[in-house]
Amino acid sequence: MRNSPLSLAMMYFIIGALFTLFGIESAQDTLWNFFTVLLAIFATFNFAVTIRLISLHIRVKNTQKK
Repeated sequence: MRNSPLSLAMMYFIIGALFTLFGIESAQDTLWNFFTVLLAIFATFNFAVTIRLISLHIRVKNTQKK
């Protein structure tokens, strides 16, 4: 079974939102502890992949129209 780029983008967005939520919850005294920064990096990666997958979905959709 093949997954569409849009469904994968939604999955990556949800995971990125969860990493963001966990990062916000883990910030105790200061924001700059290792675990919080690591979660922020993972969330950024997931949001970047989401944007790339949505753009891929749009490109595939436009080429199928032609």
